[in-house]
Amino acid sequence: MAKEIKREVSLLLYTTSELTTQVKDLISQAKEAAQKARAPYSGFQVGAALLLSDGSIVLGNNQENAAYPAGLCAERVAFFSAKANKPEAIILKVAIVALKMNANEHNIPAPCGSCRQVMSEYESEQPEPIEVYLTGGTGDVLMSSSIENLLPFKFSSDQLGN
Repeated sequence: MAKEIKREVSLLLYTTSELTTQVKDLISQAKEAAQKARAPYSGFQVGAALLLSDGSIVLGNNQENAAYPAGLCAERVAFFSAKANKPEAIILKVAIVALKMNANEHNIPAPCGSCRQVMSEYESEQPEPIEVYLTGGTGDVLMSSSIENLLPFKFSSDQLGN
C-alpha cells in the first residue's frame, strides 16, 4: 500500500505597511531594477534585489532575447552576479518584483522552477536560509522564511552521489 508523504509550506502575507524599512527598501530597489528590465517580447518586467551579509545589495532584472532560451530571469542574474563578485558573502534576503501584472493576494508571481533550483542550491551552501519577498506591486507581499518553502522536493548534490 502506498504511503503518503507530505511537506508543509508556510508563507506569510503582508501589506507593505507591515514590513520593516530594510525590506521596503529592498523591494523598492527590486522594483527599480524591474523597470529597467529588457522585456520587449513579454512585457513582463521582473527585478530582484539581494541583501548580502556585508550590507551590500545586488540587483538583477530579466533579460529577454528573440531566441527565448537565450534570455535569463532576474533572480538568476542577481544570484549569479552576487556569487561572481562576492563569493564569500551570505545572501540574507531577496526581494522579487514583477510589474505589469494583475497580482493580488491569490496571484502573487513566484520564481520559475529554474530560478528556484538555483536559489535553493545557493541557500544549501550557506549557514542560514534566505528570506524571500514576492510582490506584483499591489501592496501585498508574500514572504517565505526559506527558499525550501518554494521548492520542497528539490534536486540536490546529495542525490548525485560520489
